[in-house]
Amino acid sequence: MSEIVKVACPHDCPDTCAMLVTVDDGVATRIQGDPQAPFTEGSICTKVSHYLERTYAPDRLKYPMRRSGRKGEGNFRRISWDEALDEIAARLKPLAAENPETILPCSYAGTMGMVQYSSMDRRFFYKLGASLLDRTLCSTAGKYGLKATLGASVGMDPERFEEAKLIILWGANPVVSNLHLWGRVQAAKRRGAKVIAIDPYRSLSAEKCTQHIALLPGTDGALALGVMHVLMREGLVDRDYVSRYTLGYDALEKRVLAEYPPERVAKLCGLTSAEVVQLARDYGTIKPAAIRLNYGMQRHAGGGIAARTIACLPALVGAWRDAAGGIVLSTADFYKFDHAALERPDLLAGRRPRTINQSKLGDALTSAKPPVRAIVIYNNNPVAVCPESDKVIAGFSREDLFTVVIDHFQTDSADYADIVLPATTQLEHHDVHKSYGHLYMLANNPAIAPVGEALPNSEIFRRLAARMGFDEPCFRDSDEDICRTALAGKADWEALKRDGWQRLAVPERFAPFAHGGFPTPSGKCELYSEWLEKQGVDPLPFYNPPVEVADAALAESYPLAFISPPARHFLNSSFANLPRFREFEREPHLDMHPQDAAARGIREGDHVRVYNARGSYTLRARVNGKPRPGVVVAPSVWWKKYSPDGRNANNVTSQRTTDLGGGATFYDCRVEVERVERAAA
Repeated sequence: MSEIVKVACPHDCPDTCAMLVTVDDGVATRIQGDPQAPFTEGSICTKVSHYLERTYAPDRLKYPMRRSGRKGEGNFRRISWDEALDEIAARLKPLAAENPETILPCSYAGTMGMVQYSSMDRRFFYKLGASLLDRTLCSTAGKYGLKATLGASVGMDPERFEEAKLIILWGANPVVSNLHLWGRVQAAKRRGAKVIAIDPYRSLSAEKCTQHIALLPGTDGALALGVMHVLMREGLVDRDYVSRYTLGYDALEKRVLAEYPPERVAKLCGLTSAEVVQLARDYGTIKPAAIRLNYGMQRHAGGGIAARTIACLPALVGAWRDAAGGIVLSTADFYKFDHAALERPDLLAGRRPRTINQSKLGDALTSAKPPVRAIVIYNNNPVAVCPESDKVIAGFSREDLFTVVIDHFQTDSADYADIVLPATTQLEHHDVHKSYGHLYMLANNPAIAPVGEALPNSEIFRRLAARMGFDEPCFRDSDEDICRTALAGKADWEALKRDGWQRLAVPERFAPFAHGGFPTPSGKCELYSEWLEKQGVDPLPFYNPPVEVADAALAESYPLAFISPPARHFLNSSFANLPRFREFEREPHLDMHPQDAAARGIREGDHVRVYNARGSYTLRARVNGKPRPGVVVAPSVWWKKYSPDGRNANNVTSQRTTDLGGGATFYDCRVEVERVERAAA
């Protein structure tokens, strides 16, 4: 018997695709994009088009396991669910009785579904009184920056990009990480639109753009201020829009004209003043103009203010007047889901546990007071993805740290676990999804029975709650109950399950701020932010430089700026264990400019060591000129167990955090590179 089941892609990608799974006699045999879904339009990325290989992978975790060797060795033996849950409860109960803050959840965006990402798990840890986790690895600096200017993570409708006449891909590589937007960008380009990539790296997207502006990492905010200067100096500001719908223009103009002439900005960014001026003239005269801002540009010490500054630009030229104009980093806050009802922070019952920043996990596991005594990892692979890996591994190597890992595979992090639990994949559970890259809600229906003894995250935490004696009714909510809670007032769950997707209640040609109405305290685009001022932060946009990249003294020892953007066939560390995708990526490599390679006697194919005071790792050099001089690029994130020396890019990244939101600063990093082995002739 054959049937087609409607599902949603769960991964940390703005496209959140609507998909169809063909099931024959209980076995999933085909996965494809839903051709009826307006944003997906029937296509899905290479990674997810092979999702069945992930679901049915021979090394998929199928049963609970207990560690049988030393931490890090990855040796385990099978146990029953009752044994596993009883042991976890037995270890957590005395810690909770003495001090629940010694227990830490450790999760991120391995799945983005409301049920499996942030529902029963949050209830469990709130009731427990565990330490809170500030999930900062990806997007918090940008979110805070947009909040300061626009009021929330909101922006233009990505479906309208194909109508724009000017498109700026600012720190964005949609060929790799936003495929369905890229199709719209290409359609606009075919109609004559100018497409500009702003990126230190000549990415796959930048190669196909009309122009590539290769600035120094972390200088995006300075470039935006230089653009403002030219707009103001040359009379390209939309004075009517500014007077009606912005706050603080006069003060901003005074600062920008005095402090950020294109000559100074060009020097800061490593560009020519002509590049700055032409970018501003294009932006001020070509309409409608759309900016796709992405998270790479905010992963440095000044990243929040940089995102806040760039978000001011559309208001200055009145780009918001048109549905095909404006800026988008995220659309997530248009959904207005009731996260308090999903997560139930009221279960804290007045307690205020400490908060641990995920970007500083290494420090938390090695020096926090009181120490972290137990950690539960799910939707996350911190040993591979958290910065300053040597400290992270030192923490997980502690014999007095009880570690539980819930996952599909035995990840780098699972190798350090005491108990490993098998989780269901997206084809095996219910969920409901919002997106940060379009305006549709999606349902996920289970297509097949769980593989082996795998359970949904939600069910694992339900069973743990029962073992811990938590008797609140919310711990008995089914997954479909949680889906209904997420959609309350937004959509009918039964209808969404049937149809697979539904657009938010917004117009087809959605121009959210054509007449102001920003979700800020003033209702205007806040060029002057009292919200920032109350936090002791300069209320006007300013250039807040990267720390390491802008450090001339540090550059004497570590002269190269290092960034580690996503590899095309990985998604963070997901898919990096599957043979097909490792074969596509071949091996860890470092892209270098010929000038930097020649200065170090490095040739194409040499093995090189990347290092700084925090650590090092080895990979193969590719001398191709894709990075600008002075920058090296390592597409990531490789699992350590599949890397030549058991390390990866995060052995050299820093636990320093961003100016707003406490985000990770993966791309604010200086290194040196040396040849360790000449490539075979």
